[in-house]
Amino acid sequence: MKRIASVIGMPQQNVALYEELHAAVWPSVVARLTASHVVNYSIYRHDELLFSYMEYDGEDFDADMAAMAADHATQEWWAVCMPLQRPVEGRGEREWWKELPEVFHLD
Repeated sequence: MKRIASVIGMPQQNVALYEELHAAVWPSVVARLTASHVVNYSIYRHDELLFSYMEYDGEDFDADMAAMAADHATQEWWAVCMPLQRPVEGRGEREWWKELPEVFHLD
């Protein structure tokens, strides 16, 4: 099991639309997440900051993430959601959401 936490900015004027979209995530996007072995996925908001947590229970993370990125419905979803977000400083060159290091985990 791979645990992934990440963070991104959310300008206040975009909060209502972003939360409305995520109250009814497109079924095709949910299906692709499931097919890519993403489980226990949550997004939280604090003021102008979004925090996500997900678990990956597959065998080939890179291949499953590539399949998700190649999925047409997911690309459309990202095209709607990404303009609402504001990447944070210090993210990796290929990151949109900045992945956070795990500093503690209790099993």
